[in-house]
Amino acid sequence: MMTRSDIFAVQVEKCQRSSASINRALVLALVITSLSACSQETEARPPQIRPVQVVTVQKGAPGQTSTFTGEIQAQEEVSLAFRVSGRMIERSVNVGDTVAAGQIVARLDAQSAQNSLRSARAALSAAESQLVTARNAFSRQDRLLQQGFTTRAFHDEARNALENARSAVDRAEAQVKIAEDNVGYSNLIVDAGGTVTARGAEPGEVVQAGQMIVRLARERGRDGVFDVPPQILRAADPDSVITVSLANDPNVFTSGRVREVSPQADPVTRTFRVRVGLDNAPDAMRLGSTVNGIVKIENDAEIEIPASALTAVNSSPAVWVVDPQAETVALRNIEVARFGNTNVGVQSGLSVGDIVVTAGIQALHPGQKVRLLGSSGS
Repeated sequence: MMTRSDIFAVQVEKCQRSSASINRALVLALVITSLSACSQETEARPPQIRPVQVVTVQKGAPGQTSTFTGEIQAQEEVSLAFRVSGRMIERSVNVGDTVAAGQIVARLDAQSAQNSLRSARAALSAAESQLVTARNAFSRQDRLLQQGFTTRAFHDEARNALENARSAVDRAEAQVKIAEDNVGYSNLIVDAGGTVTARGAEPGEVVQAGQMIVRLARERGRDGVFDVPPQILRAADPDSVITVSLANDPNVFTSGRVREVSPQADPVTRTFRVRVGLDNAPDAMRLGSTVNGIVKIENDAEIEIPASALTAVNSSPAVWVVDPQAETVALRNIEVARFGNTNVGVQSGLSVGDIVVTAGIQALHPGQKVRLLGSSGS
């Protein structure tokens, strides 16, 4: 039989359980109300509209020019190296120095070569002495044979000894010549004037025969070297005159013609290395100077867009094109035919009348709503 205190305890426990259930229900209701409010706020937020500057694609005038940036290089560049191995004790030139034909630019330690030369000369002297002895012995045997005081065998033996002595002298003379050459090879001598563009070893190093010591740019002419897209190579006249000017001073310029085109495209840029032989290059166009090359493209009218419209997708050129009905943008890959100072010629990917974004392209994404700030022909 339950006492009054037991009944009171049971009633308290029931009240606590009921209160906990009510609290959980209240928390759940508050969470649902909060999520519903956030959802309504998100749904009510309008899509962001980006203002952009645009241009309407039009055809450019025929006979455009294309500009490329390159550098000045020597038409002929050679690597100078010793013909023998040894320890280099001197290098008298540095990068940028001008050298003349016949100038010694580096030296090897010639002590070992000089010792070899002395040894070869001593061997030659001994061989020459043996030759004199053999020649005298043969002359004596020859006289005795004529007088009948010797045998044919002794005579033949003396003749063979003379021939061997002559061969020994020839070999010794050849060894002396080799030793003399090796002594001379310890000096690295320039055969034609030019400018030092690189060095490959320092004094104190042991260098191998054929190892580059200095690289020399000959004074026989200069090239403007440019990396050119294949579209330009196809469109440009191979005999056209190209104007080359300093990038930091357009008033310093000259002209030239294509002298050499690389037969293979660069695996990364897909451009071809073109060397333009310069006519009477100004002194200010020093080796390594940055230059601009301008070539005229005689082609039909092509589509042009401002260079500021270009972006890239997977390293390929692309532009943002506006859908005028939906007022949204989409990326479109294009193929560039040429690069100008401010415009680029487009070979494929765009049509006349397309609307292309020229400013504000960094903040766009596919399907972005846009507001056009301006539209004009390119």
